Order: sequence, then structure tokens, then C-alpha cells
Amino acid sequence: MPLLEHLRELRSRLIRAVIAMVLGSIVCFIFYENIIEALIEPVCDSGAKGVADGKCGALVVTGVVGPLSLQLKVALYGGLVLTAPLWLYQLWAFLAPGLHRREKKWAYLFVAFGGPLFAGGAALAYIMLPVAVRILLGFAPGDLANQVPLNEYIDFVLRFMLVFGLAFELPLILVVMNIAGVVTSKQIRSWWRQMIFGIAVFAAIATPTPDPYSMLALMTPMTLLYGVAIVVTAVLDKRKRKAERVAAGNGEDLP
Repeated sequence: MPLLEHLRELRSRLIRAVIAMVLGSIVCFIFYENIIEALIEPVCDSGAKGVADGKCGALVVTGVVGPLSLQLKVALYGGLVLTAPLWLYQLWAFLAPGLHRREKKWAYLFVAFGGPLFAGGAALAYIMLPVAVRILLGFAPGDLANQVPLNEYIDFVLRFMLVFGLAFELPLILVVMNIAGVVTSKQIRSWWRQMIFGIAVFAAIATPTPDPYSMLALMTPMTLLYGVAIVVTAVLDKRKRKAERVAAGNGEDLP
């Protein structure tokens, strides 16, 4: 395809992706109250300072345009998440014609398992939010209450969920590297000491609270998923060796 045709195709895909995001943002704008209630629920349930009588007194909205800017931000982020399958498909449809069959299989693997893994990490972060909020707000000195701008809290929640979601992509990255022939299952297994140490360091840095519970909440599933990656790559390597023996016995050239 000529360069101009590629650019036209890219423009068409981008327009479709933007339209999908705008429609998703409109839906989230309409259901803004429900989304906000779900996001601030961890603070209400945390029992932290500033939270009393079942009301989220620790959260405040500041400024004249603060409520509107907050609603627009929540709608935008919500639209991106809600329409992720649609705009990711547009990206995939643009890139797919230039990929080989083997490369397409890797991409399908990312699409099939990447989303659920990310969602699992984000869900775990949401479950841990009450603990994180209670500990962080508990550092307020004396009987002082920590009044948190709601806009700042939303940013904190999104970063928290993003870190957990990306962390859960570790086994998928290792499996794809194995499929691509970059590493073997034996190499991945031999790295277990370094991997566990690296996971512990990452969990300690990534979690916003100094308590060991949040760190363990991230470190434990990451370690288990690392073990799953070892098992999956071992099975894949076994199949590769079997295919190589069959091809060698038939006198075929290996790819």
C-alpha cells in the first residue's frame, strides 16, 4: 500500500477510535454519580480520620469549576476504559496487515490474556484501597482530619489501579518472550531468586503505603503468576522439542 493510502487508513482508524471514546465518555458523563460513588466507597469504608457517620468527610471538592473539571476527568478516563476493546481493535486492524502469521499469534495472545490479567490487578487494587486509605490518612497528627481534594484522590486511585494492573502482565510478557524464542523455560526458572527479589522491591516501591500488607497483597499474586509462567513455558518448550524431533525424523527443515 502506498504511503498516502497508509495515512488515509490511519486517519480513518483514528477517527473511529476517537468517536468510540467520545461516545464512551458521554455514557460515563451520564452515569457520573454512580462511578464516583464506586470510587469513593473505599474511603467511606476505611474508618479513617475525617470519615464519620457514614459520610466521606475526608474528601472535598475545591474551586468554582472543580466539580465540572472532576466530572469531565472521570468521564474521559471512564470512556477510555469502557471503549478499550473498540479502540484497541482499530489499532490492531491497522497493524495486522503488516504482521506475519506467527507475529499475529503473539498479538492475539496479548489481546486474549492481557485484558483479564490487567482487570484482575486493578480489581485487587480496588479491594486494597480501604486499607491503603486508612493507613495513609492515619498519619494525620493528633485529632486533625486530613481533608483530601476529590480530584487528587481520583488521580491516586487511578495510579494505584494502573500499577497493580500492569504488574499482573508479568507472566504474559515472559510467555510471549518464550514463544518468540528470546528465553527458555529453563532460563526463566533459573531466575527465581532474582525474580522474587525484584518482585519484592517492585511491590515495596509501587504500593503507596508503608505497611507490609499492601506489599504482600501485590507480591503474592505476582509470585504465583511467575510460577504459572514457568509451568506454561515448560509445556511450550516440551512441545517445541517434540516438533523438532518429528521434523528431524521426517527430514524437514525447521522454521
